[in-house]
Amino acid sequence: MGRCIYEGLYVGENNKEIPNVNGMRKDVVEALKEMKIPVLRWPGGCFADEYHWKDGIGPKETRKKMINTHWGGVLEDNSFGTKEFFELCKQLGCRTYINGNLGSGTVQEMSEWVEYMTFDGVSPMADLRKANGNEDPWTVDFFGVGNENWGCGGNMTPEYYANEYRRYQTYVRHYPDSKNPDKPRIYKVACGANAADYNWTDVVMKIAGNYMDGLSLHYYTVPDWAHKGAATGFTKDEYYKTIKLMNFTDELLDKHIAIMDKYDPNRRVGLIFDEWGTWYDVEPGTNPGFLYQQNTMRDAIVAGTTLNIFNKHCNRVRMANIAQLVNVLQSVILTEGAKMVKTPTYYVFKMYADHQDATLVQSSVEKTKIGSKADKVDDLYESVSKRADGSLVITVTNQSADTKKKVEATITDYSFTDIEATVITADMGAFNTFDEKENVVEKEFTAVKKTRKGIEFTMPACSVVKIVLK
Repeated sequence: MGRCIYEGLYVGENNKEIPNVNGMRKDVVEALKEMKIPVLRWPGGCFADEYHWKDGIGPKETRKKMINTHWGGVLEDNSFGTKEFFELCKQLGCRTYINGNLGSGTVQEMSEWVEYMTFDGVSPMADLRKANGNEDPWTVDFFGVGNENWGCGGNMTPEYYANEYRRYQTYVRHYPDSKNPDKPRIYKVACGANAADYNWTDVVMKIAGNYMDGLSLHYYTVPDWAHKGAATGFTKDEYYKTIKLMNFTDELLDKHIAIMDKYDPNRRVGLIFDEWGTWYDVEPGTNPGFLYQQNTMRDAIVAGTTLNIFNKHCNRVRMANIAQLVNVLQSVILTEGAKMVKTPTYYVFKMYADHQDATLVQSSVEKTKIGSKADKVDDLYESVSKRADGSLVITVTNQSADTKKKVEATITDYSFTDIEATVITADMGAFNTFDEKENVVEKEFTAVKKTRKGIEFTMPACSVVKIVLK
């Protein structure tokens, strides 16, 4: 989509102007590794249900060329395909999430793709992979059976999709690997609801819940679908409207999880929130189908609070994927030719990486209602995790655009001697450019003091704070 993969991540193996390894931009890969990206979803989105994987394998010169009818009407030459995706994930050191084509593809096509990617024996698809220069199979950690099948993925009813899912997933097989006998089974993800379509969740869980490992959910923070508004230069009222719409994620999760609990009380099935983020009008002069937008401190608040919400629902939310990675919607990185800049959202993700592979700790915070007359929100939102090394990670957002907030925290059943803290804070409309890359960055936060009961600190207005207690 747009310049996410082409130019943003992949510049081609023969590019002499932008440093790359096997076609992948070195600067972007290193930045994402520093952010500790844990998983990458591809091809994702509406494109997934028009993508035919055999178009993207074999010699580049023989791959099919097509027009990306969903996004921008530009040429898709399929030079980034299956092999390239696994190469990117290898360089990133992250897990893989493949999204299969249920909307316009066949059961056979999906089954053969899984065979091509993961089977190490003798078979037509394994032989084809080897003929294309890949002797060993890859590992597919997660597999999505269709995407947004209630809309661009086929305009299906939940009853129809649930039965199709049951059929398709049967052939997403687990192939033993002689070189990796402990290879985990593919985690199968069913297409879930669009935002507050609770009926979709109910029907799909009822019919197909026993056949899935995860159920997806999509929700974008869009100020107004008719007029999304600019990514920069917005008013305080527009800021609070955006923050209120983002906070709806909390209610969405509670209600969808309650429905899932009805059919899966042991919470075996994960909720996979695999598309989320802000969506504004594109930057002036750019292709409307590329969805290229700037990224401000407002988006950092959206990212910080949303990740806190996900963390506090981690007994059901097993994965969440912001849309998208580079140059599209709420990206963590923007590129322009050989130039690259990290967005405010990037620094939030880098900051919150300390929650990865940790254990949620119960927490709460006293909140005050703030905002405009039409859009009131809570000022603070927090989450806390305990890492394997015993340290405590606290992340808090102050959603107020202009008011600082003193926080006195009581820490129970935990002793500590050291405090490390960082902060991201700026004017709500501040953003980074290719010429001014550090308008919004993560900085040391020295205002946290140890008290008899725990800690105290004052959060700057419009800020995201991380505190690590050791």
